[in-house]
Amino acid sequence: MLRANRLKLAQQLLRASASPKQWRHLSSKGDKPVMAIRREDYGSQWERRAPLNPLQVKSFVDNGVKVLVAPSNRRAYTMEDYSKAGAVIQEDLSEASLILGVKQVPIERLLADKTYCFFSHTIKAQSENMPLLDAILEKNVRLIDYEKLVDENGKRLVAFGKFAGIAGMLNILHGIGLRLLALGHHTPFIHIAAAHNYRNTGMAMQAVRDAGYRIALGELPHSIGPLSFVFMGSGNVSQGAQEVIADLPVEYVEAKDLRSAVEKGDHRKVYATVVHRKDHIVRRDGTAFDKDEYDGHPDLYRSTFSEKIAPWASCIINGIFWNIGHPRFLTNMDTKTLLSPEMSPVAPEAPGCPRLPHRLLAICDITADPGGSIEFIEECSSIESPFDLYDANHKHQHFMSQRTRFSGDGVLVCSIDNMPAQLPREATDFFGNLLQPWVPEMLKSDAKKPFEEEKLSRVITDAIIASNGKLTPKFEYIQQLREVTMPKEESPHVVVPSSFGAEKQRVLLMGSGHMAEPIVEYLTRNGGVAVTIASADKPEADALAAKYDGTNSLYLNVARHTDQTEKAVQEHDIVISMLPYKLHPQVAEKCVAYKKNMVTASYASPEMRALQQGALDAGVTLLNEIGLDPGIDHMLAMECFHNAKAEGGKVRFFDSWCGGLPAPEHSENPLRYKFNWSATASVGAIMRDAKYLQNGEEVFIPPGMLMHESNVQEINFLPGFHLEGYFNRDSTNYVFAYGIPTAHTVRRGTLRYKGFCKTVTSFPKLGLVDDKLHPALVDGAPDITWHELMCKVLGCDTQTSTSRLESIIYDRLGQDEERLNAVLQLGLLSDTVVNKQNSLLDTLSTYLSHTLAYENGERDLVIMKHRIGVEWPNKITSTEEISLTVYGDAYGYSAMAKMVGYPTAIAAKMIMDGEILQKGVVLPFSKDIYHLILNRLKAEDIRAASRTVHH
Repeated sequence: MLRANRLKLAQQLLRASASPKQWRHLSSKGDKPVMAIRREDYGSQWERRAPLNPLQVKSFVDNGVKVLVAPSNRRAYTMEDYSKAGAVIQEDLSEASLILGVKQVPIERLLADKTYCFFSHTIKAQSENMPLLDAILEKNVRLIDYEKLVDENGKRLVAFGKFAGIAGMLNILHGIGLRLLALGHHTPFIHIAAAHNYRNTGMAMQAVRDAGYRIALGELPHSIGPLSFVFMGSGNVSQGAQEVIADLPVEYVEAKDLRSAVEKGDHRKVYATVVHRKDHIVRRDGTAFDKDEYDGHPDLYRSTFSEKIAPWASCIINGIFWNIGHPRFLTNMDTKTLLSPEMSPVAPEAPGCPRLPHRLLAICDITADPGGSIEFIEECSSIESPFDLYDANHKHQHFMSQRTRFSGDGVLVCSIDNMPAQLPREATDFFGNLLQPWVPEMLKSDAKKPFEEEKLSRVITDAIIASNGKLTPKFEYIQQLREVTMPKEESPHVVVPSSFGAEKQRVLLMGSGHMAEPIVEYLTRNGGVAVTIASADKPEADALAAKYDGTNSLYLNVARHTDQTEKAVQEHDIVISMLPYKLHPQVAEKCVAYKKNMVTASYASPEMRALQQGALDAGVTLLNEIGLDPGIDHMLAMECFHNAKAEGGKVRFFDSWCGGLPAPEHSENPLRYKFNWSATASVGAIMRDAKYLQNGEEVFIPPGMLMHESNVQEINFLPGFHLEGYFNRDSTNYVFAYGIPTAHTVRRGTLRYKGFCKTVTSFPKLGLVDDKLHPALVDGAPDITWHELMCKVLGCDTQTSTSRLESIIYDRLGQDEERLNAVLQLGLLSDTVVNKQNSLLDTLSTYLSHTLAYENGERDLVIMKHRIGVEWPNKITSTEEISLTVYGDAYGYSAMAKMVGYPTAIAAKMIMDGEILQKGVVLPFSKDIYHLILNRLKAEDIRAASRTVHH
């Protein structure tokens, strides 16, 4: 399934990767450009990856590039696959100006005067690769290193990191199963194999899910205590590893809470934490951590990882690339302390059940960086011999012996330097998707021309390590590093210019309302993001900005201040629009014009979707529907659909209801509702139409009938809440959008307390939902009371008595006493002066949003329920129920603010960090997007419950 998703993404990137202008430039050179993919001949026989897959090669062939592919029967994709894509299979690559590979090139196979692109592993002056660098200089090779293809913030653009994480996590789970068995404990991990034993990740994930099911049943022995997984870093490597562990019954905790989780935790789940620099890096003199200072002067800091976190770790997964001069998080002495008998588990010893020698069972060093952040790892392991035990208390034992052992003292270590090679096809697809957009520009490179005269982008220029027989200015420091001869323990601090001092990412948050604060709080947690809050309500924006470091405010009325809006968009890296939904396309147009990414929680309107091609051409992401509904509802549904399809299931029906409500104790008003979101959207829904699929037939509800009693649904899945629901927009669109053509019923609806629909349908009967300009409500019109406005709307003289007006309204409402009382209780016949908002709809909405606002200390509530019917291959059917009920904090964030703000902020950060690469108008339907967001929402205590009902 994951591979299918990757290939689908590849097809999208084929259409968007290289602009027509790039291809025209290449074809205008006269000669047909020629590139080559070399055979991987470095290292072990396990290297079956390639930089591009056949589908990606075909895109270049179709655009006039001649592609040579060196023959190899070892690649995961066959020579026939590449040949069918239009490549020429031949040994001689000398015709190519650009030669792509994955690993280092043997010195004797380097062709002079060519541009090469591969992982050279030379940027830290690694001694084993210096002969290769010397040969590159001697042969006038222009070397582009994938590792240095980075964005303006130093984030890598092309990497195998995610699949290194997936493979590494599978391997270490496999190893833990064997290690625990050798120590006398049978566990569910024993049935997880090493990554290369699976045809694809889908098969591997099924094994992990099975183990997770067994763990949830209590099959992890009490005697070993709750297991804990510590992820060092949050980049692509860590995220890949976390994707695997997500299929276990895992609970994420903050690093500071790991000890408590381990000591008091449940053995029917595992615990995990993601460790960031702020969690363990402290200044040596005890003063506060400063990111910028640390980047430039890491020698002023030390790590407290071994003291505060590692003692409660069962498995450490290292995904952090270590820079020379930075503090290690595990020194040799630290490891010796951790492996002492005093560091034993907290679980009580049971009769006949052996205790573990110490809590730390395993270390998976996915970075495979000998002598790096884990000091004792001095060499890498291999796929064929992935594990060894390291015993810090027996110095005579050689690390990484040729014989893999699982019994005895020590910690199990896995440090394979080519992890992704275990999943070669999927890793190639993923890597090629990232590389492909940059290849057309690489084809412009002429290794014979002076480096200074080449007109290449910053990304490519900054990744060129050597050219014209010398190191490029950015990498001249490598020669200085080569001259350093001190022992590692005494190595001086050496600053690698490209590694430090990245500027903060700049976010423009448009809107300062209820949903804004969780966004600001999330983005500014780690100090790497600067937020500008742009709002027409300057005092509100000022107050919010004052709460958070790195945040400022800006007065901006998007509807009126066109020039200021353009300037604000230009000056930021990404825009988050929390404005009224009608303004999103206006903002998006400016984002496309200035090539800025954008995130919004609202539905992707037709006007927004019309920007698809422009966004593709500009290479920007316009991510929509990433809040609650739409947003979290999409992601939970897609997760269920994909899981069902992976096991051969067919979706037969989808019934989804979601709503934000006041907590029951705060619902005493005629609407049984309060506003912490757009009142205009809620009230305006009265006049919308809707469509849904019921037993294979489309059902259409015309405008104005949506909340009529004949269409309102009684909701019984939470009988204590006394709920009703009305249908939400056009549910039939989701048959295609969700990819569930086998479904005969697809319904999406909005939840309210019973009585809401009856009350709000009074408003159109009284003419109060007209969205056209009303002369009494425009700027400059005389002040008017609600009594006077109702008289005008109903065609009465403004001096009409209240009793007479009540009588007219009573008749208009079908002589319904309950509805009349609701109008009176809402104050619509009072002498309160109207806050004029041009139209009756906007004026009523503004009034209700203030009249029915949440008071201090009042809580709201979000309820969501999916029911998904699945038919399995054995013809058995089941209903998958996904439930989410979240209360707001009485004096903190509302439930709606959390449920809209956090996924929006998480998605924006993912785009900034290069984790979301899709361009154009994007919805969160792909596993690459929803899987990580749902996992990160769990860290914010937003998690769904699910159960299966068999029929």
